[in-house]
Amino acid sequence: MGKRKKSSRKPAAPSAARRRQPLDTAFTCLFCNHDKSVTVRIDRKEGIAQLVCRVCDQRYQSKVNHLTEPVDIYSEWIDAADAAQKESHGNRRLATSSSRPAPAAPPSIDSDED
Repeated sequence: MGKRKKSSRKPAAPSAARRRQPLDTAFTCLFCNHDKSVTVRIDRKEGIAQLVCRVCDQRYQSKVNHLTEPVDIYSEWIDAADAAQKESHGNRRLATSSSRPAPAAPPSIDSDED
């Protein structure tokens, strides 16, 4: 009896579709809109990430864990900027007045003045 013929198929190499694409580390600034001007540095020992725009010097700092990636810090920055903008618009609407004058208050009737 002879040996079985070995299959001519070779083990499949990891295809390009299965490989992970590296995540971005340079991003667009929300404030000055320059492409790839925002960089994120993660210090895992200290547990802190710093995001800095090289053009407008906008900064953001956040806590990190072992799973945090630069894109996570960038998305946190976007959320924090949106929240700050909504908060400032909410306060600004209460503080500012419109161009129309406020309605005059009706004269008060006090019995003490008689």
